[in-house]
Amino acid sequence: MGEPDLRERALRHLARRDHSRAELARKLAAHGSAAEIEAVLARMSELGLLSDCRFAEAFVRGRATRFGAARLRSELSRRGVDRALIEDAIAGECATPELERARAVWRAKFGTPPADAREWARQARFLQTRGFAPDVIRKLLKESDDESA
Repeated sequence: MGEPDLRERALRHLARRDHSRAELARKLAAHGSAAEIEAVLARMSELGLLSDCRFAEAFVRGRATRFGAARLRSELSRRGVDRALIEDAIAGECATPELERARAVWRAKFGTPPADAREWARQARFLQTRGFAPDVIRKLLKESDDESA
């Protein structure tokens, strides 16, 4: 497959949503050589159509209300975004503190404090899979116990 076809594929992918450079390279890998793909990615970056920074900011902005910083870091890292860009995006786009975001997620899912240790563990696991830090989870669930007393 030639470079024009790769360029068209890349544009179609980028028209749907932002992609990280590594993500787009993976999607194009089956359709061209490494040199051709690198040339297309470089051109897309030159034109401002491909930006890991913009991708990371949009990704965090779209998911910050539902997920904790650990999960956001993990998903962006898995998509090939540089660690420094991830930290900048999280710092810039997560305006509300993690405890408040965790509280909103917890309230939407459960709303009532855990009645026993089993329920406490279930709620903690849910928040942990959403990427909230263990100290935030403990503080939130302890806080909800205090309110019920």
